[in-house]
Amino acid sequence: MASVTVNGGEVVYEILGEAGDLVVLTPGGRFGMNVPGLRPLAEAIVAGGYRVLLWDRPNCGASDVQFYGQSESHMRAETLDGLLDALDEGPCILAGGSGGARDSMLTAMLYPERVTKLALWNIVGGVYGMFNLGAFYVLPSLQTVRGGGTEALPKMREWRERVAANPRNDPRLRNLDRDEFIKLSLRWLNAYVPKPGQTIAGVDDEMFERITVPTLIIRGGVGDLDHPKRTSLEVSCLIAGSTVIEPPWPEDAWERAVEDQGSGRVDHFNLFDTWVQAAPPILEFLDRR
Repeated sequence: MASVTVNGGEVVYEILGEAGDLVVLTPGGRFGMNVPGLRPLAEAIVAGGYRVLLWDRPNCGASDVQFYGQSESHMRAETLDGLLDALDEGPCILAGGSGGARDSMLTAMLYPERVTKLALWNIVGGVYGMFNLGAFYVLPSLQTVRGGGTEALPKMREWRERVAANPRNDPRLRNLDRDEFIKLSLRWLNAYVPKPGQTIAGVDDEMFERITVPTLIIRGGVGDLDHPKRTSLEVSCLIAGSTVIEPPWPEDAWERAVEDQGSGRVDHFNLFDTWVQAAPPILEFLDRR
């Protein structure tokens, strides 16, 4: 792994493969590039003749924590643009699931010159999906800082993990301005409030007009509250010429993974374990000229 400085923070990354077009592969949530299930998909794409860029987005893995921008996904898109610039990489393929799908779409909207193709799956949407993100990723830290200031952030489990992976994050968290952090958190939280004309969190539907590259969408599973089938179909309507395919994993794969993670078993099924099953349709899509 290596790192570069982007917008005042270190971003950790790794490039797999020796030759071929570059695919930026992005997971969901605040998971880093070593989350179980991601690397098998990356290795399958490399075996198909491509290079793959794995990266720890700000607030994920071993990268520096950062807090700026209209939403966390806007910050990630700006970071990815800076990372690709620092690596002197030309236009590339963006592939991502869940939050990584949103980050990839937003990057294609804001920096269209960076992107040649898009592959998307597990797209988050709907009332439950959006409220759940705000409640999980924004509210706990916001409430902590309101009560104990930013010096209390490193005591939270999520941020303890970021400090353990990268000790620089302890002072970066403690030294945040309390009032500015609260203001930013409210802005990030607002992105997750469902609104008419925003199919994905914090992004106006008209922004989809900026995506003009070939796009593959693996539709959401029936009954998946986090990544509704409806949302993936709505996104397909918003991206002109996009292709929608049936999920290569079981229809209820995400729901079963959520249940298994809650079981407490050491050998539980990981959320992204099925993603490697997307390698064949993704490679078929990428190989089209």
